[in-house]
Amino acid sequence: MSAPTVDPGTAGPTPPASGGGFGREALAAIARRLVPVGVSLVVILVLWTLFLQVFGVRALIGKTPWDVAEWLFGLPASAANRAQVLGDLGVTFVDAGIGYVAGLAAAGIAASVFVVSRSVEQALMPVATLLRSVPLVAMTPLIVLAFGRGLTATGVIGGIVVFFPALVTMVFGLRSASPWAMELVTVYGGGRLTRLRRVMLPSAVPAVFAAARVGVPAAMVGALMAEWLATGRGSGTRMITAVAGFRYIEMWAAVVVVTAACVALYALIGIVESLVVARMGLAGGDERS
Repeated sequence: MSAPTVDPGTAGPTPPASGGGFGREALAAIARRLVPVGVSLVVILVLWTLFLQVFGVRALIGKTPWDVAEWLFGLPASAANRAQVLGDLGVTFVDAGIGYVAGLAAAGIAASVFVVSRSVEQALMPVATLLRSVPLVAMTPLIVLAFGRGLTATGVIGGIVVFFPALVTMVFGLRSASPWAMELVTVYGGGRLTRLRRVMLPSAVPAVFAAARVGVPAAMVGALMAEWLATGRGSGTRMITAVAGFRYIEMWAAVVVVTAACVALYALIGIVESLVVARMGLAGGDERS
């Protein structure tokens, strides 16, 4: 007797791709993230130099990339200069990290509640929109009076900056879930929380990472503002005191280091996103985010 044939159309599910295939896909995703970052850095350096030359900014105030590089690496006191700038950056990292984590966590909880209960969203979203319209500079003195000048006030200021754009992004991501998958869960007896856990949260992974990436510069800005207006420490205070003392090279170096840190963190989160999206098989995740 001849061996039975197997119809390809009725064959079992295709086995998952090998680890090598995932590794190549992950490397390609990382390259897609790093190449635009490198191009952006080159463009920033070129625009920085052209801006100083075109507008004739005096050398006392406007420092070129080469001036900053020399101050950080080419002088006998460069080691002390780097220690000073990086020490301030470490303080700013802690301040920004508290607001970043608090803002993203609050946004994730609020977004989940909003998509589960429309009535809660209709009651609270106008309040959130109203609070967002108030300039943070005007709110900072009130926050300082309520929470003092420590890490709590810094976390509140940074969390406010991160919370609102993250909330909008996460709500949009949760509501972009497939309606067919939602109906399937409902047919099998799943409730709102089941639909949230099984369908909405997995489909919102790219949106969550997008909120996390956007939150990096927002948290840094919030931390710098808090350091300037409230705590009196970190890179934010260093920039203000450097300008007041005519130490413009110190101010430019602080700006460059903070900007480079933001770009590096933004790229790192993008790389993690690419790996997670590739691992989960969310096709088109990079393009949507």
